[in-house]
Amino acid sequence: MNFDDRIVKVVFTVGDEEITIDSSINPSNPPFIAASGTMFADPTQNECQLQVGGLQRKLRNMLATNLTPNDYNQQRKSMEVWAGRVSTGLFMRYQGDIITGIVSQPPDTVMSFRSKTLQFFKQDVLAQSYAITAPMSQISADVAKSLGLNLRFEATDRMIGNYSYTGSAAGQINKLGAFGGMDAYVDNGTLVCKDKGVALKNASFVLSPESGLIGQVEPTEWGIRCKCLLSQGVILGGTLVLDSSQNPDLNGSYTIYKTGFEIATRDTPFYDVIEATRYPQMFWNGTVNI
Repeated sequence: MNFDDRIVKVVFTVGDEEITIDSSINPSNPPFIAASGTMFADPTQNECQLQVGGLQRKLRNMLATNLTPNDYNQQRKSMEVWAGRVSTGLFMRYQGDIITGIVSQPPDTVMSFRSKTLQFFKQDVLAQSYAITAPMSQISADVAKSLGLNLRFEATDRMIGNYSYTGSAAGQINKLGAFGGMDAYVDNGTLVCKDKGVALKNASFVLSPESGLIGQVEPTEWGIRCKCLLSQGVILGGTLVLDSSQNPDLNGSYTIYKTGFEIATRDTPFYDVIEATRYPQMFWNGTVNI
């Protein structure tokens, strides 16, 4: 495969203020950006670790002041990690709330961030109920709205009787999953609700050496684990069609239930790590049912 230059962009949002660090602004000497994370097709919080170097002192101090663990104001502090190549453009690989932002010791002065999805909403407590019955699609839409998320609803709709919820706003995702027969999870600003064990529609990715497969495919207890070049086609909850000449016995269709990513502007990593299964019906909220 032929590759053009990689591009990475990080967007920090602190309250109403937005700060963007974009490697494409100075492609000959891009800022140091390295990100790694894990995302789950269940209510488990997605997580990301990010390092950014070369920030100006004023920006560094502002971020460190606002993102310290001891800053208890009610401003939401979030970050987005975008990546891609010059020929294909950027796509969002991760979105979540910042937990900490810490500056390393000189002379490197690299800022390190930790983030999890919906962390901000874990401190918000709400109560929600519906009279008699309500469609599952309506409940899901209201949950998405309360969390500032878009909704992708591909579950079989049905009426839910006497629904009520009291607790943290983020905990509503677990409540949706407790309906039974439905997977509910967050994927980069979208609440996904789909039938349990059924892959998302129009979300199929064919993985072969020609499309970016790296190294050997590793068989696992429930499917496969593989690494590929960073791709917009890797969608949590979507279908992975493996076409490997080195592992023909593992070829076929799988449902992606976990993804990881390694991104860097000045280093080798620029790939996705995929875990997928042929038995998605055995997975429920991150556990295996037998």
